[in-house]
Amino acid sequence: MKQPLAYIHPEAKIASNVVIEPFVTIDKNVVILEGSHIGSNVTIMEGARIGRNCKIFPGSVISAIPQDLKFQGEDTTAIIGDNTTIRECVTINRGTAAKGHTIVGKNCLIMAYCHVAHDCTVGDNVIMSNATQLAGEVTIGDWAIIGGGSLIHQFTHIGAHVMIQGGSKVNKDIPPFVKAAREPISYCGINSVGLRRRGYTNEQIRDIQEIYRFLYLSGMNNSTAIEHIEAELPATKERDEVILFVRNSPRGIMKGYFD
Repeated sequence: MKQPLAYIHPEAKIASNVVIEPFVTIDKNVVILEGSHIGSNVTIMEGARIGRNCKIFPGSVISAIPQDLKFQGEDTTAIIGDNTTIRECVTINRGTAAKGHTIVGKNCLIMAYCHVAHDCTVGDNVIMSNATQLAGEVTIGDWAIIGGGSLIHQFTHIGAHVMIQGGSKVNKDIPPFVKAAREPISYCGINSVGLRRRGYTNEQIRDIQEIYRFLYLSGMNNSTAIEHIEAELPATKERDEVILFVRNSPRGIMKGYFD
């Protein structure tokens, strides 16, 4: 929809039914797909790829260059999945040569004043509450919920179905299916309420609890706990997801409450 009070670069590719409110700036090398709504005073810079039926609220800046001194102007992107809502004054930077793109998945809610730095990957159905700050190259799994004001250290991995307490300082990897809180960030049980809402059975939830009983309540170190999990617990998708996450953790996983 042409908006006379917005600046839209003639090379931008925008579907005909996209709503663009006044005082929006859209640069070249931008793609916005059908049904999206761009609020007033939004700035969409080079490299943005915005999916279908997205809502971007006033004051947000999408695909600004990275806040990274190594960035040399390389051609990179910031990708927003379908049906994602980006609230007021969110900043999402595009990628660097490290990965080439920043990704926010489908059906996400990114609340006001959040920041998603260069080369982050945010999965589908993620909720980032107000003023959550992601440093560079953070990975967040599907269905994670990050409490408001949380600070996520660069290169940190957060697993799927995780719930993190607001105001947390996350400097260790958070394995899937758990709740994380306290200071320093610690294991607080599994996210059983969230798992039930997403269709996990009581049996699956009990199996996940057993996995974390070995990891966090047995007194074993992580390597020994993983050996016992493999030897004593039946192979399931969830078991193997946790094992793979712990073994591949670049920063090490958060501690248990009593560690």
